[in-house]
Amino acid sequence: MARSTTRSSLKQPAAIIGAGIGGIATAVRLALAGHKVTVFEAQESFGGKMHQLVLPGGYRFDGGPSLFTLPHLVDELFRLAGRNPQEHFRYQRLDPITQYFFPDGTQLTAWADEEKFAQEVEQKLKVPAAEVRTFLARSRQAYDATADTFLQKSLHKASTYLSSDVLKALAALPTLGLTSTMHQRHAAAFPQEPRLVQLFDRFATYNGSDPYQAPATLSMIPHLEHGLGAFYPEGGIYAIAESLVKLAEELGVQFRYNEPVQEILTAAGRVTGLRTAQEVYDFGLVVSNMDVVPTYRNLLRGQPAPERTLRQPRSSSALIFYWGIGRRFPQLGVHNIFFSGDYRREFDAIFQEKTIAADPTVYVNITSGHTPTDAPEGHENWFVMVNVPHDQGQDWPTLVARTRQAVLARVSKALGTDVGQLIRAEHVWDPPGIEARTSSFGGALYGSSSNNTMAAFLRHPNFSQQVEGLYFCGGSVHPGGGIPLCLLSARIVAGLITN
Repeated sequence: MARSTTRSSLKQPAAIIGAGIGGIATAVRLALAGHKVTVFEAQESFGGKMHQLVLPGGYRFDGGPSLFTLPHLVDELFRLAGRNPQEHFRYQRLDPITQYFFPDGTQLTAWADEEKFAQEVEQKLKVPAAEVRTFLARSRQAYDATADTFLQKSLHKASTYLSSDVLKALAALPTLGLTSTMHQRHAAAFPQEPRLVQLFDRFATYNGSDPYQAPATLSMIPHLEHGLGAFYPEGGIYAIAESLVKLAEELGVQFRYNEPVQEILTAAGRVTGLRTAQEVYDFGLVVSNMDVVPTYRNLLRGQPAPERTLRQPRSSSALIFYWGIGRRFPQLGVHNIFFSGDYRREFDAIFQEKTIAADPTVYVNITSGHTPTDAPEGHENWFVMVNVPHDQGQDWPTLVARTRQAVLARVSKALGTDVGQLIRAEHVWDPPGIEARTSSFGGALYGSSSNNTMAAFLRHPNFSQQVEGLYFCGGSVHPGGGIPLCLLSARIVAGLITN
């Protein structure tokens, strides 16, 4: 275990590497604690994966994350600053949440109301609503029993394991499914309906994992949507980063764009500053929101790296097509899933063969229905994503071209329309491109995968165990990737520094 943070560090100037959502939230928290904070960002603007993209013709897209849950974690930052969140950032609960399209032509709507969703499943898939309610209740119980420990606290501090929350989590262990996989749990819950199993298996992709390997513990993830709700921010996901950067700037945080950090400077076992191409800066506190692998490989070259952690299997990445579509599809919502016919084959391709299956599941996010200015009148902005392996030197131009045709075939068949003929603008983001823009190792979206029981404990901690004054936040460290977990990582880091 690392030595305790000293009180003398409380008001030291702090540097944050990377203006992704975790770095922005950490900057807000440290500024509120009295630190002078500087954020160094390699790109021309903030957001990291949470950037925005505008294509010719007036099509605006959220560049990366598209799902928003646990909005109170954003509200919390404004409240800590003495602001009314609704005056700076607004959102609405989605209803319905997702439209699902199965290869046999079945379409199922995931309603926000759990009872209404259960009735929808009973009507469309003939699974008794009571069985759906039982499953969702079990998901809620697992989340309630473990979230306070495994998501909101450092797993690498002895004090964590002396709390009552841990005792509650330990008591729940027999029901969490540590010895089975997500798919096994879902198949046991709904043995008569593989389509419903596939629907719940897809929640493994929320942290870049494989439902056929990931532990059944992750079956708590559906509760985030079906219990706590999915939300849409006014202005899109980019508005989250935009509003928090404005808050940070009001608190005195300085953002230095187009200034990548070249080295984290250390001496006698503690941080002393940063070096960029422009200057050498003195800092007694440094928080890396950069992926932990390039942080060690590129910025801490003189420090021993935690090789076991850095060698953990990577999460999946994404292949994203941003399409301006020349008509509207009223049967589509904000979130739409077009399932493949062989889910196991799809995940075997990603995690075993490091390629993309010939028939992948397709996710389509459309925000223009809620934000009309995101597309010209009568048109839509389609964010089209396929889960793919992280970059290991694959022939991406060939894979992209092949997958584009498969995606168009899948959605065109489901919608009864030649979607390819409707594309008015296009941009593609593949794993090498994701790595180039965000420094995510191999373009992996969530750092390491969660394809084993101990994955949560094997993630890099939020602090350095060798270098005093060095901390880590963001999706590649504890508690994981995605907007809510990155915000929680910021809370954990700020707590480690200021408490």
